[in-house]
Amino acid sequence: MEKILLSEVAAWCGGVYKSDCLIEKISTDSRIIDDKTLFIALKGERFDANDFVDDVLSRGVAAVVCSRYNGEKENVIVVEDTGKALLDIAHGYRKRFNIPFIALTGSVGKTTSKGMIFSVVSKKFDTLRTEGNLNNEIGVPKTLFCLENSHGAAVIEMGMNHFGEISRLSQTVEPDIGVITNVGTAHIENLGSREGILQAKCEILHGMKKGSPLIINGDNPLLCDYENDDYKIIRFGLLESNDMRAESIVAGNDGSHFTAVYGNERVEAFVPAVGLHNVYNALCAICVGVVLGYSLQDAADGLKDFVPEGMRQRVTSVKDMLFIEDCYNANLDSMCAALETLKTLKQKRSIAVLGDMLELGDYSNEAHKKVGLKAYETDCDVVLTFGEATKNIVAAFSEKGGEAKAFEDKEELTSYLKALLRKGDTVLFKGSRGMKMEEIFTALYKEWEV
Repeated sequence: MEKILLSEVAAWCGGVYKSDCLIEKISTDSRIIDDKTLFIALKGERFDANDFVDDVLSRGVAAVVCSRYNGEKENVIVVEDTGKALLDIAHGYRKRFNIPFIALTGSVGKTTSKGMIFSVVSKKFDTLRTEGNLNNEIGVPKTLFCLENSHGAAVIEMGMNHFGEISRLSQTVEPDIGVITNVGTAHIENLGSREGILQAKCEILHGMKKGSPLIINGDNPLLCDYENDDYKIIRFGLLESNDMRAESIVAGNDGSHFTAVYGNERVEAFVPAVGLHNVYNALCAICVGVVLGYSLQDAADGLKDFVPEGMRQRVTSVKDMLFIEDCYNANLDSMCAALETLKTLKQKRSIAVLGDMLELGDYSNEAHKKVGLKAYETDCDVVLTFGEATKNIVAAFSEKGGEAKAFEDKEELTSYLKALLRKGDTVLFKGSRGMKMEEIFTALYKEWEV
């Protein structure tokens, strides 16, 4: 972070300051402060950091932004809503930087697409990107506060659970380029329908200037016909109607080779990530590069350094078997994509070890049944599940004649799987983050001393 003044902070968040000072860090965690830190006291569902303001001041900070203070310290700014103040301060700080900001959202693949976009953009620019899952109204400001004068571009991921969140994030970031990876069923419990999800995703436009490019998935049913004359729509996908498309896709255990086609140009590309859905993510990243002025070849070459984050579809060879570790999160679209990847990488036999998809509300039973049917359609040999909702997967898969078994105990599932496994198997582990499906293969690795 570059140094700022408390007077600037006050101007950005509409507060009043009594004595100016220099700030070199911003924190919302009272455990991470020093005399160069501006502490912003947020109020959450389970805590209210305004209760700690006196303690924070006694331990020495540069300044505090809070919504409740009765003391005499001059390095305190009182505002009505510290959550809004955090966004306002982040927006004010972002305005210091005249560099391209790329913001992306979507139901599936945000983080992977972000990583690929970063790989492309960072070929020419020192690029800041969202780390981990810092894609909400606290995480995005934290990311923006990491901007330094050396940065030449920024790639910002935006997530949401409810209407209005992406709108506020977009107005904070003011993106120069917007990206919607797709519109699926994630958070349908809060947004009501896929049309509602589309509406929420399109809030990314609220902070963008008219005429700015919006890159969207042209093969997605809800995005393929999307039009907005106020913005430059650029579509990617496999269909010929798209501006950027992929042809001649060849999948392997280490990734996918394909031909990227843009207008009359064609170049060979490789993305080190398995699955057709990652070809879409790669096309999205190439689009960003082209919009930034890269040649098609340079944009495609930028994909080669992509490295997946966390537990997102990592393929590991274990004792003559392939394990697809994809336990970061799950919804219907990502689950179906993972099953397609399992089919692609299948050697002799494919086994899907699946956990509940959470936050689906009334749509949960139907969505899990669709996963069971998808497992059958993708020639899965065995389905093992953990969680109450996944019993619907087992029922749907079994009705088609497939071999499936539901478990309520993860250790029992692990033991059953271990006894079932044999050389040549390809095994997918997939479920929502809260299901912690990684505990299954981690237990196996530990026992096998892998």
